[in-house]
Order: sequence, then structure tokens, then C-alpha cells
Amino acid sequence: MKLLLQSALSEINAAIKITGSKSETNRLLLLKALFPNITLANTSNSDDSEVMQKALNGSDEIVDIHHAGTAMRFLTAYFAVNAGREVVLTGSSRMQERPIKILVEALEQLGAVITYEKEVGYPPIRIKGQKITASKVNLAANVSSQYISALLLVASKLENGLELTLEGEITSIPYIKMTLALLNDLNIHTSFEGNVITVAPKSAVETKEMVVESDWSSASYYFSIAAMADKASITISSYKANSLQGDSALVNLYQAMGVESTFNGNQLTLTKQANFDYQDVIFDLNNTPDIAQTIVVTCLGLGIGCHLTGLHTLKIKETDRLEALRIELTKLGANISVTNDSLTLVATKAINPNVTIATYNDHRMAMAFAPLAFRVPIFIDNAEVVSKSYPDFWEDLTRIGFAIEEIA
Repeated sequence: MKLLLQSALSEINAAIKITGSKSETNRLLLLKALFPNITLANTSNSDDSEVMQKALNGSDEIVDIHHAGTAMRFLTAYFAVNAGREVVLTGSSRMQERPIKILVEALEQLGAVITYEKEVGYPPIRIKGQKITASKVNLAANVSSQYISALLLVASKLENGLELTLEGEITSIPYIKMTLALLNDLNIHTSFEGNVITVAPKSAVETKEMVVESDWSSASYYFSIAAMADKASITISSYKANSLQGDSALVNLYQAMGVESTFNGNQLTLTKQANFDYQDVIFDLNNTPDIAQTIVVTCLGLGIGCHLTGLHTLKIKETDRLEALRIELTKLGANISVTNDSLTLVATKAINPNVTIATYNDHRMAMAFAPLAFRVPIFIDNAEVVSKSYPDFWEDLTRIGFAIEEIA
């Protein structure tokens, strides 16, 4: 599906309810599989969460999670400790290019039995579930936090719990803290001191309803819209000022791009600041790499430059996001350079119109570029990819005033 986006209103006044956080939902789905007496509310309606739920509830030997990277990491740990169950965990062709070896080796340190069906280090993998008694494991700290969270989520079901030592500088700490906070909400004892994380064993938890906060990554596109509009007041829900989600850093980051955030109960209102003095921005996104695409596109739309660092994990996402950004932004006339962990955009006022943005099977590429319709007509190819995390995205954009046309 190819969409033409254009003629967004210069003034936006709207209210949007966003589905539950994919990150929180997928963690809680796994915890519910381990502790069936907990119930969940406001879960994500994303493809990733539906794939995760289907895999956890199913009994097939072959478990195909398609493009869902979080599900691949979390389910690898889940099936490894599910004694007596044997599965082959696989995914899309891109998923079979995304590394899993670091997590597999960590689980093998604990006694897991995992073999590669094709290329060593990559899915598909065959997992023979074991009763795990070992409790100590070491892991490089600068890897995707999903490897770390995968281990932490199953840790309380290990006979002796888990002591995880992270070696080096830790990446994406907010996502690790989110995992630990959800465990703490279930009265599972954890500690995170220095580079050592421990999770105590727990055979059962009390019956409890866990309510998922709405997704901050999905909120990022409304921050971008508010920044690019001439005037904007956009209310999104349901959000907490003291969120567990790392991407809540959007509040501070976008203040530097003219967007004021105000909380009222579970509602967050984004307001465009009048007569804002725009300057180039420098952000370290080591803790929030998923919002890099949104930020760089916002900067292009505002005619300001940016230097973003801490992006090394973007190369192993749905696509190599740094290279994808370089290619697509260059088509729009941007002067952009990337390294293995950074991105630099030079300020420019001119944006090429009627460019078709390739999305590379990456939901965030589609959604991050959409707000540019404020500046120029823009085409989004394979627009249906947004269903991975935010299926209602195009409907919500139409609701707030974007003109969106499907191109045959």
C-alpha cells in the first residue's frame, strides 16, 4: 500500500488515545505465561504483541514470529526454561539476519540446550526446554537491552534465581529498569547495583491486574507533528509523568524543539511554543534509540541541524536504520552523514517534494517521515508496515487533519 500525504492543517487541535505500550505489553505477556493468575488491561494491539501472545498460547513445534524482534529475544529465554517443551523459533528473512548468539550463549551458560538450524548465531534456532539450576551469567553490557530483559523476565522461575553481571557500559538502561519495575510490581525481589542485577526465585505471585501505560514511542510522532505545525494543541492518553518507558525522555528532548508538555491526570497535552528560537540540537540517545528517526525528521522539517549519538543498536533493528535514514533523507535533499553509532544532519530550508519514502519493512520509517507532510507532499511506500506497533496510525492522522490518499 502506497500513500500520498499532503495538506496537513497548519493548526492542529486534537485528542488521540494511543494503544498500550508494546514494550510493556510484551514483557507482561511473558510474565502472564509464567504466572497465569495475573490479568492485563490496555494491552497493545500491535502485530508484535499479537505474535507474542499467539506464540505463548500455542503448542506448535515451529513458532514463527515474523518481524517481531522483541518476541524473538523474549521467547528464546522463555522456551529455554520451559522444561520438556521443544520448539524451533524462526521468523522473516530479515529476522534470520538479526543476531541472537549473545543471548543464546548467555542461556547456555545457565544450562540451556539451543542449536542453530541454519547459520550459527542467527535464527532459526531449536530450543529444548530445561529445568535450570545454575544462577550466574555474564553478558556484554552494550548489547540490545532486550537480551538482558529476556533473561530477567524468566529469572524468577529459575530454581535459584539469577545473578547477571553486565560487562562494560550499559545500553538502554530505562528498558532494563522497566523490566525490573514490572517484576517489583509482582513482589519479585530484584536489585541493580553497579553492573550486577539479581532476581530472586519466586514460584507464585498474588492475583493482580496490571494496567499497561500507552506507548511513548508511538507518542513521538505527535511531538514531531506539534513541532512542525504553525500552532498545535494535541492531547494524547493514557500517560504518566513518572513513566517506566525510556522514550518518555521525549518531554525534555522536544522542549529543545519548541514543544511544551503538560500532564493532567493520565492526559498529556503537547503545545507548540510561539516565537520559539530554534537552534541545532545535540542529543545522546543511548537510552532512547527508537526515537532517533522521529527526531532527525523533525529537525529536517524545522530547518535545523542535529547530531545524534548512542545509536549503535539501530544497525540490528528491523533494518539498518542508520543507513535507511541516510538514503531516504538524501532523497529529500538533506545533507546527512552516519557512522556506526551516530548521525549528523546539516540544517537546510529546502526539502524536495513528492519523494517516495521506502520503509524497509520498518514501521518507524513510515511513521517518522509522515509529519513532513506539513512541509511538502510526500509518498510513503508499504505504509501498512505501521501495524507492527501502531495499527491505527493512518486513521489517527486523518482524524487530526492530514490528507491521506491511497495510490494504486
